[in-house]
Amino acid sequence: MKKSFLILLSLTLVLTACGGAAEEEVVEEPAVVEEVETLDKPATTTAPVLDKIIFGFVPSAEQTDLQDNIQPLMTVLSEGLGIEVEGFVTSDYSGLLVAMGSGQADVGAFNTLGYVNALNAFPTRMEAIAKVVRYGSGSYHGTFWTTDASVCSSAPVIGAFENIDGVPTLVEGSTTMPPDVKALQVGWGFGDDGMIPEVRTIDGAEVTVSPGYACEADLSVMIGEEVLFVEEGSTSGYLYPSLQLKNAGISYTSDIVQRYAGSHDGVISGLYNGDAKFGVTYDDARRTLRKTNPDVGEKVIAFAITEEIPNDVVAVRSDLPADMKEKIYTILSEYISTDEGAAVMDEIYGWTGLVPAVNSEFDVVKQAAEEFGLYDE
Repeated sequence: MKKSFLILLSLTLVLTACGGAAEEEVVEEPAVVEEVETLDKPATTTAPVLDKIIFGFVPSAEQTDLQDNIQPLMTVLSEGLGIEVEGFVTSDYSGLLVAMGSGQADVGAFNTLGYVNALNAFPTRMEAIAKVVRYGSGSYHGTFWTTDASVCSSAPVIGAFENIDGVPTLVEGSTTMPPDVKALQVGWGFGDDGMIPEVRTIDGAEVTVSPGYACEADLSVMIGEEVLFVEEGSTSGYLYPSLQLKNAGISYTSDIVQRYAGSHDGVISGLYNGDAKFGVTYDDARRTLRKTNPDVGEKVIAFAITEEIPNDVVAVRSDLPADMKEKIYTILSEYISTDEGAAVMDEIYGWTGLVPAVNSEFDVVKQAAEEFGLYDE
C-alpha cells in the first residue's frame, strides 16, 4: 500500500480513428504527480474551440476487443456533436486518471474508485455528468469466486448473491428460472415473456449456456491461497474485497497471495484455466467468457459478495462548454435507450441506462478508500 498518493506511471494510449480502418498509434508519455496539491490548478472557465473530442475508457475486456466495441458509440457521438469523437482504451485504470487530469482526454468512462482517485488527484479538473444504471440498479457489488467446491459449506446451487437489507443472501434459481437478483446472471437471456435459458451458437453448434452456480463459504478459506484481483485501481476487483477481508480480520497483504489479472475478464479466465482457485470481480463477470466457454457458470462459483458500490461514472473536463456537456449526456442517454445502443453498451461495460450525477454522490467510495488507507501520507 502506498503511504502517499504519488502517481508514477507511463501512460499508454491506444488511439483508433473513428469511422475508418483500425489504425493503432501507441503514445507513451510519462506522467509524474509528485504533489497532488500543487498539480491541480483550477481549470479555465471554458475550453478552447474544439474540433475533436477524446473519449477514454478503462479495460474491462481484452484491450483490442474493447477498442473495437466502442467504435459504434464514437460514430453516434460524432454525428450528434458535429465534430469528430475519438475513443481510446488506456492500458490500466491509472491511465485514464492521468489522461483526464492532464487534458489528453475530454470525456472518460471511469470505474467508481478510478473516478474517486481522479478527483483526489485533480479535484478541479473534471466533473461527473452521468452514473450508470445496470438492470434498474444504480449500485453493484464485488463477487468472491472459487473453482473449488470443497470450500463450500454445502453443495453449490444455481443461484446468486444479493445484499438484502444490507445482508449478503444467497438467492436460489433453477434450470427454468433465474435467481431474483439485480445483476444479469450468466446462462440467461431476454425472451418475449421474460428471462429464458440462453442458447448460443458456438463452433457451428447450438449450445445451452450453463446457469451460474453459487455457494456459501467463509472468507477464511482464502487464507494461504493465491487470489486473482483485477488491479489496485479496481473498486469491485480490489478495494471493496480487500476492505472486506480487512474487516474480517484477514490481511489482504500477508494472509493471501495477491495476483493481478488486469481486467475482470482476465480474473474469470484465469480461474477457469486453473491459474488460481480464488478471485474477485464485479457482479457476474462470467458472462463474457460464456461466449466461448458455456460451462463457465458451473466451473467458476460465487461464494460471497461485498457491500454495495455506486455504479460507474461518465465524467467530462470541467472547462468544457456547458452546452457540450449537456449534449454529450443527452446523446449517451438517448443512444442507450435504443436497441442498437443497448446492445453496444451492454457489450462494452454491461450498461443498461444512465442517470445524471454529481461529484458528491461518490463521497461514500472516497470514505472507503480513506478507511482502507489509500490516501495516507
